[in-house]
Amino acid sequence: MRLLPIACLALTACSPQALPQANATSAEAVRHPVSGLEVIPLTVAAQDGKRHTFKVEVAQSPEEQARGLMFRERMGTNEGMLFLRNPPGPASFWMKNTLIPLDIIFIGADRRVINIAADAVPHSLDPRESAGLTAAVLELNGGRAAELGIVPGSKVEW
Repeated sequence: MRLLPIACLALTACSPQALPQANATSAEAVRHPVSGLEVIPLTVAAQDGKRHTFKVEVAQSPEEQARGLMFRERMGTNEGMLFLRNPPGPASFWMKNTLIPLDIIFIGADRRVINIAADAVPHSLDPRESAGLTAAVLELNGGRAAELGIVPGSKVEW
């Protein structure tokens, strides 16, 4: 009878839920109050050489990435969402159930902007596609990339 509790304990200890996050402990991770996603700093070096820092939610799981910014009524000026893609590949985004206009910024494996789908229209089902293999996609408020001079070739760090 003692083997059953020990076996259950061993299974729990080996389960994915028992493993800490790779880049932060739960005590260190900052979570977004609406999505519950981890928030990290992200910096973009714009065309004019200025560096712009954002606080971005990181959508990692397929479920988090599928939901993205759907149903969100607002996003702070220097906030965004980062979608990590491993391995890098072609990317296509739509605006279904998205209430705010977005700049969708496609980022290559070298962490440089490949292309930008600027001011994507809320609720649109039109695909916004990458112009190459993407390692990440950054969503900012619509018009923000142009306002800050973020263009293809800009370097993104996170």
